Amino acid sequence: MIDEEDNFSYEQRLVDQGSTDQERAAEAALRPKTLADFIGQDTVKTQLKLVLTAAKERGDAADHVLLAGPPGLGKTTLAMIIAGEMNTSLRLTSGPAISHAGDLAAILSSLQEGDVLFIDEIHRLARPAEEMLYLAMEDFRVDVVVGKGPGATSIPLTLPPFTLVGATTRAGLLPAPLRDRFGFTAHMEPYQPEDLALIVKRSATLLGAKITEEAAGEIARRSRGTPRVANRLLRRVIDFALVNGHDTCDLEAAQATLELFEVDEMGLDRLDRAVLHAIVERFRGGPVGAGTLAVSVGEERETIEEVVEPFLVRAGLLARTQRGRVITPKGYDHLGLAAPQDNALFPLS
Repeated sequence: MIDEEDNFSYEQRLVDQGSTDQERAAEAALRPKTLADFIGQDTVKTQLKLVLTAAKERGDAADHVLLAGPPGLGKTTLAMIIAGEMNTSLRLTSGPAISHAGDLAAILSSLQEGDVLFIDEIHRLARPAEEMLYLAMEDFRVDVVVGKGPGATSIPLTLPPFTLVGATTRAGLLPAPLRDRFGFTAHMEPYQPEDLALIVKRSATLLGAKITEEAAGEIARRSRGTPRVANRLLRRVIDFALVNGHDTCDLEAAQATLELFEVDEMGLDRLDRAVLHAIVERFRGGPVGAGTLAVSVGEERETIEEVVEPFLVRAGLLARTQRGRVITPKGYDHLGLAAPQDNALFPLS
């Protein structure tokens, strides 16, 4: 059983902007339910299977798990799988939604023995809630303060053993005392195209659509190493095939769809290219600060830092320096432009 809070993490709101309720329902339907069905992240799966199997053998709640990695790699899905594999309930919430220690106390006090509590974007927890979580994770108890001032009383509340699954896109922001209390930390990496192709074919089958190997591979190559993006592009290709009377999503349909939605060969979309062009045309290739760059393309700074920038840096098209963002020679090449000869940061020789 899953008790889902009526809130989404900041990362989810950014990536899912413009998504309809129907699309989010479709995403949920495509989530694998077991570790065996989860494609990719082989090292993480092997490690996690050991942790869960050992916990079941002992008859205990599993150790607390920290899932770290970029958005869209399946952290929420793995939390659901952990609850499913342990045959227990899952409670979902997010760091920004827990603004007071009392909010966390209310959630913790409602847990049953063995339950899994998933906190998305855990690095954004309020400090008082974070300090309460230390005691809850280690000793399975919290101290609830009743009253104010000199008459305030601390009442210890014993909690049943539970498993905390924390997810973060910025592991470096987690304080060491919190990070050290997790028994297992999984570092999730962007997916390889071959794994994404398998995900695309699996999702197409679940959606009742036919897709060729070539089309699945094309979608995979342009999905930024992210299953969430791959599934979203797949739904658009299915829509294109349906509207144009195709029985099968073939390579031609995939390429036409991706061109229509302005997704290029590397997976860059309109906003990605706008950022690169702005750095080249308005700031002579950089360096430029994130705030100034966001204003120049008409987007929020958080969108640039959390959605656009990580992929461009990972793809080698953009570099972050102490003075700001700088486009790389590979970035110039992708835009079809010649890199400046006097680039001190990236000499061509």
